[in-house]
Amino acid sequence: MATKLSETTTADMRAAMIDSQLRPNDVTDPAVVGAMGAVAREAHVPAALAGVAYIDRPVALGGDRVLNPPLVTGRMLIAADIRPGTRVLLIGAATGYTAALLARLGAEVHAVEEKAELLAIARDAAADGTIHWIEGPLAAGAPDAAPFDRILVDGAVEQFPDTLLAQLAEGGRLVAARREGSVTRLVQGVKTGGIVAIRSFADMDVAALPGFAAPTGFRF
Repeated sequence: MATKLSETTTADMRAAMIDSQLRPNDVTDPAVVGAMGAVAREAHVPAALAGVAYIDRPVALGGDRVLNPPLVTGRMLIAADIRPGTRVLLIGAATGYTAALLARLGAEVHAVEEKAELLAIARDAAADGTIHWIEGPLAAGAPDAAPFDRILVDGAVEQFPDTLLAQLAEGGRLVAARREGSVTRLVQGVKTGGIVAIRSFADMDVAALPGFAAPTGFRF
């Protein structure tokens, strides 16, 4: 997914993304802003779409998968409160953009992706030895490496499987997006006494992840 855009052009694009999309919408943490200003988002989209890698809308990756808008990623990273050494389970790694940001923030990243073609791009684009790439069903997570301090689900889901929540450490934090009818909301929750109490904190346009549909008649 290499592009012909100049480094100057992409640096300007990242600066514009920060000034026009992130800072005006509560993404002001210096570490998160610094990471999003350093990671080349254009390396994680199809080459033909490199010129629109920094727009405030989803970017198609092929099939039913997309790269979420920068603001969605920024708000999720702020909510996740990543610190150096934080063990993070990333669900829906796709082409590795969020994984690269987490690694830049100093996290130990375990990134799960079920599409081999996307994972191959992620490995090449992120090229970070601290990221553990896992090919498999998104809803399965990475039980062999659990528990995790954070679980970040990089997309919208209708339900959180118990098998996934079980991989979150006591006191750990879940950050995701939840579909509620026609509305999608960013949510977070902390595991206390084995239970993750989830609350919403922003309405956002977040792409759905496959494999997390609620049973018919299910309601939160």
